Amino acid sequence: MIRGRNRRVGGGNGMLYMLALHAASQFMQLPRKPPVTATLILANTIVHLRPGVLDLVLPTVQEVCLNPYRVLKDWDARRLLLSAFYHVDDAHLVYNMISLLWKGVQLEGSMGSKKFAGMVGVLLGLSHGLVVVSAKFLYSFADNPGPMYSECAVGFSAVLFALKMVLNWNSPDYTNVYGVLIPSRYAAWAELFFIQMFVPGTSFLGHLCGVVAGLIYINGSFLLSGTRAPVGWVKKVLQRPISLLLWPFTRFGNSSRRGRTYGRGLARGATGVWRCLVCTYDNRSTSHECDMCGAPRGSAREHSVGETEPSAPPWPEEDFDASPPTIEDLRRARLARFNNRAR
Repeated sequence: MIRGRNRRVGGGNGMLYMLALHAASQFMQLPRKPPVTATLILANTIVHLRPGVLDLVLPTVQEVCLNPYRVLKDWDARRLLLSAFYHVDDAHLVYNMISLLWKGVQLEGSMGSKKFAGMVGVLLGLSHGLVVVSAKFLYSFADNPGPMYSECAVGFSAVLFALKMVLNWNSPDYTNVYGVLIPSRYAAWAELFFIQMFVPGTSFLGHLCGVVAGLIYINGSFLLSGTRAPVGWVKKVLQRPISLLLWPFTRFGNSSRRGRTYGRGLARGATGVWRCLVCTYDNRSTSHECDMCGAPRGSAREHSVGETEPSAPPWPEEDFDASPPTIEDLRRARLARFNNRAR
C-alpha cells in the first residue's frame, strides 16, 4: 500500500514488463488456473490501465484512495473497497500482482476457490477497517498523528500482508528476507520493517494493519469456538513482535537443541505439527481438523512434519515368513552353507 499520488503509466522500464510477461507465462503453464486469483489480477490491471470508455467511468485515485478522515467525515465506505484496486504506477501494480499470483496459487489451490474468495473479502475489509480505526485512535491520543489520519493510500499490499500471514503461519521452514534468514511465520513482520526502511512512500500503517488482519483471521476461529480465552489470545498476538525481536538471541542460545538449517528447510523436522494430506497444510498438534481445508485429522493418514519415510519399498508379503526359524532350521542352514564351501 503506497500513499496516493497521480497515477503514472509507462516510464519505459523494459525489465519491469519482461518480469510481468514472465509471470504471465508461468501462470499460463499451470495445469489448473485458480479462477479467483486470475480475476483479482485482471480486475487490478483493468482498473490501472483504464482502457477505452472505462477511463471516463472509473473514479480517479483521489476519489477512492483510503483516507481515514474522508471515510469517517463523509461516511465514504467505498474507499475501503476500491482503494485496494488502484495503484500508483506500473511498478506498484506489477510487484503487487506477482505477489498475489504466488500467494493465490498456493492458497486457492489448497483451500478451494469459494473459501479463498471469502477469505480475501474478509481480509480486505478487516485490514482497511483497521487502518481507519487505528488512524482515528492515533489522531485522538497521539501528539502528532496528522499525517496518518489524512494520508491517502492505495494498493493491494495490506491484503497481501494478510495473505502472507495466513500462508506461512504454520510453516516450519525458514525464509530469506532481504538476506536475513528468519522463520517463515515471522516473514511478514520482517518484510514490514524492511520495506519501510528501504522503500520510500509506503504506508506503514496500512501494511501493519494487514499483518494484524491476518493474525485476527488465523486466530478468529478460536475466539468463535470458545476454545481459547480472549485475554490469552490478545496476549499471544501482542507477543509476536517481541518474539521476533528476541528471536536471534533465542535461536543461537538454543542451537544445541535444534536441527541445523539448510536453505529454507530444516535438517530435522519441527515437533508439534501434523500435515494434512488433503491440502498439505501444516497444522498445530492440538488441532483436530485442518485449519486450511477443514478436513478432519482422522479422515486420511497424515504424518507429523519431520517424520522419516522409508527409503526402500516394503518387503513383499508373499516372501515374508512371520514365524521365527527353529533350531533345526538353523542347523540345516549351517550344514548347507558349509557343504557349499567344501565343494
